[in-house]
Amino acid sequence: MKTAALCCLSLPLIFGTMLTAQAPGPCLGVSKTTYVNWPQFHSDLCHTGYNASESILSPATVGNMVIDWTYRSGDDGYSSPVVANGILYFGTDYGNVYALNAATGAVLWNYAAIYPVVSAPAVVNGVVYVASYFDVYALDAATGTKLWSFNTTYPVISSPAVANGIIYFGCDDYNFYALDAATGTKLWSFTSSDVDGSPAVVNGVVYFGSADNNVYALNAATGAKLWSYKTGDGVFSSPAVANGVVYIGSFDYNVYALNATTGAKLWSYTAENFVVSSPAVANGVVYVGSEGFEDGKIYALDASTGATLWSYTTGRSVTSSPAVANGVVYVGSDDGNIYALNAATGAKLWSYTTGNFVQSSPAVANGVVYAASDDHNLYAFHLPGH
Repeated sequence: MKTAALCCLSLPLIFGTMLTAQAPGPCLGVSKTTYVNWPQFHSDLCHTGYNASESILSPATVGNMVIDWTYRSGDDGYSSPVVANGILYFGTDYGNVYALNAATGAVLWNYAAIYPVVSAPAVVNGVVYVASYFDVYALDAATGTKLWSFNTTYPVISSPAVANGIIYFGCDDYNFYALDAATGTKLWSFTSSDVDGSPAVVNGVVYFGSADNNVYALNAATGAKLWSYKTGDGVFSSPAVANGVVYIGSFDYNVYALNATTGAKLWSYTAENFVVSSPAVANGVVYVGSEGFEDGKIYALDASTGATLWSYTTGRSVTSSPAVANGVVYVGSDDGNIYALNAATGAKLWSYTTGNFVQSSPAVANGVVYAASDDHNLYAFHLPGH
């Protein structure tokens, strides 16, 4: 096991060549473009949670995973880690934003925000965009230097999405915001209710759910409402968009599939409890978790019909959002475990028991699985020899 040292290192050249951060554009998990980064919540602007180019980890090999390194931040880990250009970024409940060497776990820099950082950062064009309670920051990705900040006065739990020079996020002040990514200047806002999920941005449309029981589609440039769909309760899940369909969970126990152009319901699936987990979509299958007082489930649903393909029961609620890569589903549970399941059958291939809840969502990049736990640790798992 390698334990990250608290030291400042020069920015290394990782994996042989410097990787290029994902530019705003087509969702890489959907288009199957070569994908080596996981630079924002659920991997891409469609929030598919899918890495289509993973080749090291597979159903045949993942059972051999071991800890590569751990970093102990000394604080709860609700923020989901992201990876870009060989650097891993994540936030903690004490208000710190960390940049670690993704290969060793060594600290490159740490930015001390004033308030808790519970959302995942987004890394675009050399800038880290991250939300802290009451503030959204733009930080230099290499140094952590603050470029600008935007104050909201109310908590921001939503993970930002950045597309075409605009940063999008929701806030508990009942507003959804669009800011100029270069300056932090507000371009527009849309009033609904608390927006805690992360928006998806696809083909000039921004999609998100709200505590007012609605799923919204807005014009990404102007904020004009294109459509809304009313669910039976609050929507705290983040949407995933694939093949013209919006997939999202709700507090009314349902997973919804909506037409991305019109908002018309295509199907819904009723889980056994609240669906706060954000769906992942890969190869015609939707993967999503549900809460449970004594157990929670991970479901695999047919993306076209909503039919159940399989379900796997964990020991507690599943609020973590699944990640999918090369036939394996990775997800955390409040039972303290990180799971790797066979994407086709739901069979457990591997698990690791941490010291507390795993509510953060895993990232999978370059043969490594990164996941944070409320035991104050961030973990990196890999295959021996890789």
